[in-house]
Amino acid sequence: METADVPEPAAPCTAAGNPSPGACPPADSGFLDGVPRQRRTTPAAAAGSARTSAVPTSATARAATPAVAPRSLPRPWRLLPTPAATPFTFVYVLVLAVTSAVTAQAGPAVVHALHQGSSTDVAHLVHAPVLVLLASALWIAGGITSTYALGLVLMLTALERRIGGPRAAGVFLLGHVLATLATEVPVGVAVLAGHLPASSLHRLDYGVSFGVAAATGALAGLLTPWLGRALLAFFGGALVLDLFAFTDPMTEWGHLIALATGVATWPFVRRPGRARTAGPAAGMNRP
Repeated sequence: METADVPEPAAPCTAAGNPSPGACPPADSGFLDGVPRQRRTTPAAAAGSARTSAVPTSATARAATPAVAPRSLPRPWRLLPTPAATPFTFVYVLVLAVTSAVTAQAGPAVVHALHQGSSTDVAHLVHAPVLVLLASALWIAGGITSTYALGLVLMLTALERRIGGPRAAGVFLLGHVLATLATEVPVGVAVLAGHLPASSLHRLDYGVSFGVAAATGALAGLLTPWLGRALLAFFGGALVLDLFAFTDPMTEWGHLIALATGVATWPFVRRPGRARTAGPAAGMNRP
């Protein structure tokens, strides 16, 4: 009687029974017998995949969204000049504080002599134009507490923080010089033509207001559109009202000219602020 050969049971898949490397997959690997090219997945990766799939989609989106930095709080002290950030404005304000102190403490005769010697009237412009154009910007009519002194601190500080000291000084001096010449040259022509007396050649003219107007006009071009227009409308409207009041039309025309000069510097700065006198000879000083 023939007996069929009963196959022996397969040896367990162990390192001893299967010496060839890779013959046996790990017991907990999850591979199926006889299925080739199965991708190996480590237990840690499988666990991580399971955890990822368990996270809700909304939570994942929130985690992927970058955190928005909180807005910085307003810093009002940046409205004031500092020696490090705005050296030109800082030094200039100190000089004006000294000259204002001299004006407050000296006698009327001394103050008048200082103002007269610094005046940009026609007589001085003919003989020493550079000297008086610079000296006239060292005085503030009304002192350091006047409105134009406050405007100088705020406008010139803001302008210098945006464009730097040299260009801010250039804008200030440009408005100061052009507005002075635009208002004094017609006086000289009128005297030569006989329409004004010779005493008009010594008309007092000094102060910082032309430079402040130019700085304001230039600053308006660096602000947001609505804020820049509001600044121009407020400052320009005040100048127009003063002109209609006819207290000192020559000076008020100079303010408007200086403001327009500041507006004309926008391409440059965008690159990486009485009773009628009895006669024409009466001297009027600007702030």
